[in-house]
This record gives sequence, C-alpha cells and structure tokens, in this order.
Amino acid sequence: MMQKLLKSIAWFAVALLGAYALSGIALNRGESINAIWMVTAAACIYAIAYRFYAAWIAAKVLTIDETRATPAERLDNGRDFLPTNKWIVFGHHFAAISGPGPLIGPTLAAQFGYLPGTLWILIGAVLGGAVQDMVVLFFSTRRNGRSLGQMARDEIGSIGGTAALIGTFLIMIILIAVLGLVVVNAMKHSPWATSTIAATIPIAMIVGLYIRHIRPGRVLEASAIGVALLLFSVFAGGWIDHNESLRTWFDHDGLSLAYAIILYGFAAAVLPVWLLLAPRDYLSTFMKLGTIFLLAIAIVVLQPEIHMPAVTQFVDGTGPIFGGKLFPFVFITIACGAVSGFHALIASGTTPKLIANERDIRMIGYGGMLLESFVAMMAMIAATVLEPGVFFAINSPAGVVGKTAIEAVATINSWGFAVTVEQMEQLAKDMGESTLFARTGGAPSLAVGMASIFASAFGKHLLALWYHFAIMFEALFILTTLDAGTRVGRFMLQDILGNFNQKLGETSYMPSVILTSSLVVAGWGYFLYIGVIDPNGGVNILWPLFGIANQMLAAIALCVATSIIIKSGKASYAWVTGLPLTWLIIITTSAAYEKIFSDAYLTMFFVVVLWIVVIDMVNISRRYLQGKKVLSSSEAPYVKTALE
Repeated sequence: MMQKLLKSIAWFAVALLGAYALSGIALNRGESINAIWMVTAAACIYAIAYRFYAAWIAAKVLTIDETRATPAERLDNGRDFLPTNKWIVFGHHFAAISGPGPLIGPTLAAQFGYLPGTLWILIGAVLGGAVQDMVVLFFSTRRNGRSLGQMARDEIGSIGGTAALIGTFLIMIILIAVLGLVVVNAMKHSPWATSTIAATIPIAMIVGLYIRHIRPGRVLEASAIGVALLLFSVFAGGWIDHNESLRTWFDHDGLSLAYAIILYGFAAAVLPVWLLLAPRDYLSTFMKLGTIFLLAIAIVVLQPEIHMPAVTQFVDGTGPIFGGKLFPFVFITIACGAVSGFHALIASGTTPKLIANERDIRMIGYGGMLLESFVAMMAMIAATVLEPGVFFAINSPAGVVGKTAIEAVATINSWGFAVTVEQMEQLAKDMGESTLFARTGGAPSLAVGMASIFASAFGKHLLALWYHFAIMFEALFILTTLDAGTRVGRFMLQDILGNFNQKLGETSYMPSVILTSSLVVAGWGYFLYIGVIDPNGGVNILWPLFGIANQMLAAIALCVATSIIIKSGKASYAWVTGLPLTWLIIITTSAAYEKIFSDAYLTMFFVVVLWIVVIDMVNISRRYLQGKKVLSSSEAPYVKTALE
C-alpha cells in the first residue's frame, strides 16, 4: 500500500512539473526563456503519456495479448518474417521512422517563432502520432504484417481500399524520392559524410552475420563491436577528408551519389532483413540517440537562452523561408516530430514482421514515436538558440533577401532582426565553410545550432568538427528512412500485385522480390534523377506537397484504424483515433486548397484519395452500427505462442 502511494505521489509530482514547465513556455512574453524548460516539459509529458495513456490504449482499446503468436513466429522464413530481439526491433523501427522530418521540420517552422511548433510537437505526438504508430503496428501484426493499403482494402472495401492502396504507394514513391534528393545534397562533395555513411553498410553486415551465425543471440557483444566501428568510421571520415589522395575517392557530384543510392536502395529491399536493414538501422539508432542525448545533456549543462521570439510577424504567411500562414502550415511543416503518415507505412511494413511478442508493441510503436518527438524538440531548441538574424540569414533564399551579403543583411535588419556581414563571415570561418548565407533547407542552420551548443559544452576549438559531424548525423537520419521505405514500398507493391496473382503477393517469392524491388527503385530513382540533373524543375514541384502528402497518409492510416476499432465492437473508443483523424482532415484539406493552384494535379489526386477513404470509412462504420452486413475482419486466428 505504501509503495503504491509513493508511486502515485511521484507521478503527481511529474505531472505538476510538466504543467509548470509547459505554462512557462506558453505564457511567457517579452523575455527570453531558458531551453531547460522545453526539455523538462517534453520529458514530463512523454513520461505521463507513455505510462498512462499508452498503457490504457494497449489494455482497453487494443487488448494486447502476450500469449498470442505473432506473424514473425508463425510465418518465420528467415528473410522477412523473423522473431527478433525487442531492442533490435526498436532500434530498427526508430531508425526507419526518424528521417529528416524531426530535424528539418522544426527548424523551418521556427520561422513562426518557438511557441507554435513546440506546442504542436508535444500535443501532436502524444495524442496523434504515437497513437497512430501503435494502433497501426498492432492491427498489422494481427493481420500477418499486411501493409496499410492492403488493410484498407480488406477492412473498408474495394473502392476506398483500392484508392488507399494505390494512393499510399504513389505517395511513398514521392516521399522516398524527396528523401533521396535531401541525402544527395547533404553528401555532395563531402568526403567526410560520404565515407562515414558508406562505412555503415559493411559494418551493419558484420553485425548481422555476428548475431546470426558467429555468436547467435549475443546482442550486447554485437552492439559493442558495431558502435566501436561506427565511432571509428566517424573519426576515419575526418582523416579521409584531410587526406588529399584519399578524399578524392569519396568526393562525388550529385549524379554519381544518386546512382549509388539507387543501387543501395535495391540491395536494401532484396537482401534478407537480418543481413543489412535491421542491423544497420539498429546501429544507426545508437548514433542518433547518442547524439540527441548528448545534445540534451549539453542543453541541461549550459541552459542556453532561446533567442527566437515566441511568435514572429511571419505568422501572417509572409515568411521568407516558405510561404503559408501559421494555420495550417505549422502542422504541415512539422510532420515527423508530431504526426507522420510515413510511420504508418513502417508500422505496417517491416516492423510487424519482426515483433516476437505483442507486449513489445507499446514500447516500439508509442515509445518510438515519443523518442522521435524528443528529437524534434532538440531540433527546435538548436534552431531557436541562434540569434534570429543569423537564423534568417542562413535559411532565407537569395531571391528573397538579395544576392549579396550586404543586401541580405539590410533586408533582414529591416525585419527587426539584427545581423552583420562581419558576424556571418566569422561564423562561416568558425564552421569551416566559405559562406553561410542562403544555405536553405534547414540542415545547415540546424548543424550550426547543434555545433554551437556542443562546442560551448565540450570545447569551442572543435566548432568546425562539430558542424561537419552534425551534417553527417543529419544525412544518416535520412538514409536509414530511405532504405526502410524502399523495402516497405516493395511490400506494398507485392500486396497490390497479389490481388491479381497470388504468387506475386508472396513476400519471399524471389522473382516477385526482384520484380517489385526493381519497380519501386526505378519509380523513386527516376524522380531522384530528374531532381539531381535539373534542380529548378522536376521533383522540386513535389517539395510543397511533401508535408501535405505525409499528413494525408496519416489521415488514411487513422481512417483504417478507426474503422477496425468500430468493427471490433469498440465504437465507444473510436475517439482515440477519430479525434486526431478529424484534425488531420481539416489541416490537410485546408493546406491542399491553398496549394491547389500551384500543384493542381498531384494535390487534387491526394485530396480525392483521402476523401474516398474517409467516406468509405464513415459508410462502413454506419452500416456496422446499424447492424447491417459489412466486410468481415481480416484478423488472423489466434495461435498460442511457443516463444518464451
């Protein structure tokens, strides 16, 4: 009894601390706030949400059953379906979902000030993003690891399901192409980043072989070896970068890197998951988490002030970094740190084929998203600790602020944000760059912010080292999402072809594996090629659609989840997914309406797909509640687990 009382008091104290920190962030005006309050609010809110809300959903809404055999156990084929240690699955899942979104999105959204993005990261993640990830992962696990589109077809009906199946696949192709373009630009003519990221591939294969054949099950040993090799590759990358003869081996233009990434994507989709994808993503997670937690420690030690205002004048849509008003574009710009449809593709793609026990779903699904949200919070802090004038000088394109340094400085000063040419020149020199003006896209300014925090905490003489490490760190985030996304795309296409030829729908049928992998890679590879050779056209029109398409995918995923919950006889719990679904429908439709005149065809296609799925979901839910006949559940029958 006493122990229970002490736990209750402890959790009440956590709730009070979180509420105090959040109120300080939201209500403070006229003075800069300390970044420690953002870290405190995030930690407390995540802890409360995971301990209580996620546990309640798992027990009451999903009814997780740890005695039930998962598809990884029942369909184990040693290639795609494979019972895997929960920590390796967590690492793979987190690495796969945490692409550029949680880093770049918050950085760009800082244009509106620190407050709107911070609130959306916290609220969106615990009530929307983490819920989506967990419920989709659970429902896919109960349906033999079916893809999101196939679940929509099985549960909602042929019209809405087919629209979702085709729509999600095409959106997936676009998302991977955009990710590929980001990583090409990050690695282009950067021997340090290219050599380090290239080294992660053989390192991952060594770890995969070690766990499966050399020392089976010795996860800690393999992890220690892998992390040591990763750290060595980072330092070796710096050595290569400073060696005139060796650096030429890794100094490539965009087109060469695009071809290399296309080949890598094909290999990641075809090779057994234990050999490359899972160990590479697992090891990448150590790099990612190590960097993020190191950044958090540095923030706690330094307690830097947030220099960006809570809200800027650019909430009216006149911002220099991207067009659009605060509503709905802060919710579109920050996707992966709050709610991301791409996560639903991973949660219904590779991850459910690896889970050994349903009890791990809450940790992997809900917990993985909370961790990504924490990454987004660190990115927001790193961007907003910069002086606003420096932030806008780095992120504003030359076409807006002027082509020369003097013009850019004059424009930014006219907005009320002080910055000088000398200040920017010294900063570029400190970072080892020729210039930092008009380095758009979010990655350079985030790297400057991270490097500044690291250098202040761990040595200012290493500023250039920290900057290039941060650039490499960002590229690593992106590439792990690209390889997992390619494999998920292969599963999605196999699901589609399986409706016409059952053999082609078998995930381990090698002719189907090679055919579908080739088609997926050719699809996103084409858009990547166009974007690399013609930066002013082709794939560039897809950038404004990136966030819209991502959030529409989340809405489709929540439609499927809501439908399954209602059909399971739990309509009273449908609000768990129904509320975030309603919000996403509002913001995506609003954003699409504003963009429809510049990207008419693709925008219209995405909107039509979303509303077909929504209407079909509402219709089948209405029929079920009225006692009329609906499609039966596609959930696999119960089989008792034989695993411990």
